[in-house]
Amino acid sequence: MGFLDLFGGGKNRLAKHIARAKNKHSQSADRFSSLEVLRDDGSPEAVVGLLARFTIRYDKSIEDEQEKQWVFDELVRMGGKILPPLQQHLRSAESIAWGLKVLHEVASADEAWPILADLIERNDNTYTRDPSKKIQLLHHLGEQPDPRAGKALVPYLKDVDEGVRFVVVEGLIRHKDPEAAREALLEVLINPSEESRRIKKRIVDGFADLGWDVKGYSGTVEKMLEDLLPGSRLDNHGKIKRKQV
Repeated sequence: MGFLDLFGGGKNRLAKHIARAKNKHSQSADRFSSLEVLRDDGSPEAVVGLLARFTIRYDKSIEDEQEKQWVFDELVRMGGKILPPLQQHLRSAESIAWGLKVLHEVASADEAWPILADLIERNDNTYTRDPSKKIQLLHHLGEQPDPRAGKALVPYLKDVDEGVRFVVVEGLIRHKDPEAAREALLEVLINPSEESRRIKKRIVDGFADLGWDVKGYSGTVEKMLEDLLPGSRLDNHGKIKRKQV
């Protein structure tokens, strides 16, 4: 990197480093030098440039992971000041898994929630050609201890994409909140229009693991158990008991 690269001022210099930082055809050393310039600059525009590194995949997987981990660590060190450009990134990027990890580290639950709520509104349970961004968001919500995140998952049980619905079921089971999830999951389980066997099996497994009862749906659920969880039964409290081995 030459003298002008290091000390030349203005937006043109920053734009050059932003472009190189997210150019998967650049050499790793050159891209890394630009990432360091953006880190040292620390402006909102530079932070957007750092975040853009998460949106490309370098052919050499080890170096790709190392660069992304470095960017993640540096953004976390910057703390809460990066929230506005981070929200901009989460809105516009097609892949947001790394950005959501950064959000989890730099924001409290109350600081993060408006950003997550905005993403939920922009990525609702209506049809989308490529649901990968939605799935990344829902996976993140499923891992958050915030009860608001668990409640936000429920509407996605009606998403048209089976992969989305499965991630939601996993997240609701992980949240362990029967008030938010029990009734909604049972409605999916007994719904004949839900054709995904793995979704129904995961619900039955989850109820058995969590000890949730199926009262109000016992007759229908009992008929499904032999197929979905062979050898299991309902006890007197309407709870699914696995076959003893």
